[in-house]
Amino acid sequence: MANLASASGYRCHCPTLGHNHVMSETFDQVVENGTVVRPEGSEIAAIGIRDGRIAAIGDLQSAKAAKRFDATGLHVLPGVIDSQVHFREPGNEHKEDLESGMRSAIAGGVTTIFEMPNTAPPTTTADALAEKVERALGRASCDFGFFVGASAENAKQLGELETLPGCVGVKIFMGSSTGSLLVADDETLETIFRSTKRRIAVHCEDEQRLRERRSLLTDDSPPRMHPVWRDEESAFRATRRLVAILEKTNRCAHILHVTTSDEIQFLSSRKAWASVECTPQHLTLHGPDCYNSIGSYAQMNPPIRDLEHREALWRGIADGVVDVIGSDHAPHTREEKDRGYPNTPAGMPGVQTLVPIMLNHVNAGRMTLEKLVAMVSKNPATLYGMKKKGQIALGFDADLTLVDMEAEKTIEDSWIESRCGWTPYDGKSVQGWPMATIVRGKIVMANGELLIGDSGQPVEFEENPST
Repeated sequence: MANLASASGYRCHCPTLGHNHVMSETFDQVVENGTVVRPEGSEIAAIGIRDGRIAAIGDLQSAKAAKRFDATGLHVLPGVIDSQVHFREPGNEHKEDLESGMRSAIAGGVTTIFEMPNTAPPTTTADALAEKVERALGRASCDFGFFVGASAENAKQLGELETLPGCVGVKIFMGSSTGSLLVADDETLETIFRSTKRRIAVHCEDEQRLRERRSLLTDDSPPRMHPVWRDEESAFRATRRLVAILEKTNRCAHILHVTTSDEIQFLSSRKAWASVECTPQHLTLHGPDCYNSIGSYAQMNPPIRDLEHREALWRGIADGVVDVIGSDHAPHTREEKDRGYPNTPAGMPGVQTLVPIMLNHVNAGRMTLEKLVAMVSKNPATLYGMKKKGQIALGFDADLTLVDMEAEKTIEDSWIESRCGWTPYDGKSVQGWPMATIVRGKIVMANGELLIGDSGQPVEFEENPST
């Protein structure tokens, strides 16, 4: 077995003690014979886990371990973080709840989720945030954090709210969303950025333009009109407005689900102000094909656009403009999706399919596995200031996603753990599949079987994360 520890300076783990000392240690579990993947490179090595943390990396064949997991033929990734999901609880549990959403996460190899605030009621107060954390404890199968939603009413309190236990940070909707979760004017946006310190996540669509163009739709408009209504300029205009405010306030933001070629080009020279997320669906599906094939099931905000824009997103990944891949998991029931556009809700499930869809892109040569690891593990952890997450490194939480890069599978609705029970990728063949999910040293999924469902904990964040 190749020795990653030797190559990375981890053999000793202590400047005064040698290799034999490490081998005499006892671990709760050793994950061995797998190819450990980090943004810097990949090599076969074993990972020793103690008390939920990574305690050793290297050749651990002689080490004592209560349990051993043979990862022969598998790639061992840092635990995948899905930094944008909507689990609908409280208020819309018929679509999804925290428990079913997290089951879907671990089934797909995701070890940590960040959940959005557009619930009913929205997560805009300290009490609402605390209630979500309390709801998750004892039901969570992966680790979690919750965003607090920005509104005109709480703009000046967000600096306090963003520091509360379990809070990832602030989420701004610049385009229409749920209830009061809409910040459409620049004055309120500026107040929010001046009132906060942490990196804020932003949905960029210009509300005024959306309202002006809503008249383009009639009761019998087809789903392919969705990207016509919510056009490229709706997204680009909001992104330009946001960056101007960031420059004025000397702040940074994370722009969610970027969809247009103009935004990619614009943001490529403004990385000092904005980090960028793309979703698997915007990188995989394209209009008008997806609207012709699955209709309103392809409807989401911002919309899935045509091939020109999809290729621009891939260029953004290749050029380093895009920092994070997040699923924007936003489930609705079949009954809701079948009402007929435009009377159908926007959003689709995605937390469970994030890993296999992106592994398929890796196998197709569109990106390296090391780059994917950076975008779904290290980068979201760094951007949001997570403690001990996102890397396979000594002292970090033993969050691991084990994948078989050779496995050929077909994604099917019957595999989906989400309460909605469907996926836009039903029938899609992929190469690359999540085989095991380990959260803080506990195997919560192996070979498709869900094993533990109540040990997830709130993520902890640095007091002064880099923004």
